[in-house]
Amino acid sequence: MLDCQPVLEGEHVRLRPLRADDWDALFAVASDPLIWAQHPAHDRWQEPVFRAFFDDALANMGALAVLDAATGAVIGSSRFQGLDEADGGSVEIGWTFLARSHWGTRTNPEMKRLMLAHALASVAEVRFLVGETNIRSRRALEKIGARLTARREERIMADGAVIPHLTYVITREDFVGGPLAD
Repeated sequence: MLDCQPVLEGEHVRLRPLRADDWDALFAVASDPLIWAQHPAHDRWQEPVFRAFFDDALANMGALAVLDAATGAVIGSSRFQGLDEADGGSVEIGWTFLARSHWGTRTNPEMKRLMLAHALASVAEVRFLVGETNIRSRRALEKIGARLTARREERIMADGAVIPHLTYVITREDFVGGPLAD
């Protein structure tokens, strides 16, 4: 069984279970409107919208706080969610955002490598759902070796709008020897 709230440590980043007392630090990061500009929930920088996101993250028991390993500062979050144990198992990694100060650095690839290594030790496949128009996230997934699948899902966002999402996957076989391998 996959532990959806592990502590994972790398050279540049540390992930640990999200806690209620992370609110101030995480909202300080999330309140930057540019983080959400391409995201389907482009208003997530607003406090009431982010409060719902944060509360959902805590309730689903798979959210991780992302900390800068050098400073210990909270710089974002990510989640494991939708664990499915059928057919070798799969889990979704998503709801990821990082402070803009960490965009284009080693942070996202290292965080994804840590999360993928942890998940793929227990499940055969990791899924990533990304808004069809979120080009920045799609390119980041492609850089780490995620493959776009034929599957397409639509999710209803909080405001009631249906937003097309695409599904990317990385399998255990893809990960071994892939762009994120040690």
